[in-house]
Amino acid sequence: MTATTMPLTPGRSGRVKPLDGIRQTFTMAWRSLVAVKHNPLELVDYSITPIMFVFLFTYVLGGQMAGSPDAYLKYALPGIIVQNTLFMTMYTAMALNTDLTKGVFDRLRSLPIARSAPLVGRITADLTKHVWAMLLMIGLGLLLGFRVTGGLGGFLLGALLLVVFAAAVSWTAVLIGMLAGDAEKVQAFGFTLIFPITFTSSAFVLVDTMPGWLQAFSDVNPVTHLSDAFRGLLLGGPVAEPVLWSLVWAAGITLVFCPLAMRAYRAKL
Repeated sequence: MTATTMPLTPGRSGRVKPLDGIRQTFTMAWRSLVAVKHNPLELVDYSITPIMFVFLFTYVLGGQMAGSPDAYLKYALPGIIVQNTLFMTMYTAMALNTDLTKGVFDRLRSLPIARSAPLVGRITADLTKHVWAMLLMIGLGLLLGFRVTGGLGGFLLGALLLVVFAAAVSWTAVLIGMLAGDAEKVQAFGFTLIFPITFTSSAFVLVDTMPGWLQAFSDVNPVTHLSDAFRGLLLGGPVAEPVLWSLVWAAGITLVFCPLAMRAYRAKL
């Protein structure tokens, strides 16, 4: 008589080794990236929408805001990229919510993989898409006359800062995705939150042009710090204070929302 052995499921009867967990995370990230070719609308979100943002803000608002589209592009492009990055974090929430409601997590739960691999893999894949959208918008900006006068070092540091901040905000997106009833509610709640904080920041206009009471809010708005830091790194100039505050905000958001997001995630598994 032979005994039948069942594969151990992590989190129940066995544990996954750290290196195996990392490999599984990257496998899940690759799964998310490859899935783009089966969903053309997602490719539109990450490619066409950023291009549309650049053209609309530059050529519709540029003349009114700065006297000419070229002058406004130099100021606004970093802010447009910041806004697009924050909007795109909501795609993480919608994708996770869709996987949850369609039973994808139910299938993954039965596999001998790290419990965090699907979640961290999704975030990793979406951060890769953030980088793609940022490069696309920078490339378009260069074609339209924008110049990265801060040099290659400034560009690389700016890109790294943007990814770090996006990773922090992604934990907020995860929490929303886990708690919302469906993808439509995720979208409604997420964009309702992001629109006010981006348009009341220095992303598109100088804070000095706002009413006094709104300046007080804008001065502490994390999007203002991130926009000023990213703009300063791309164009050159004093960036120590906005970079520091951007990192402080990123750390604070992570410390608050990462534990809450992971608790909500584990509750669904």
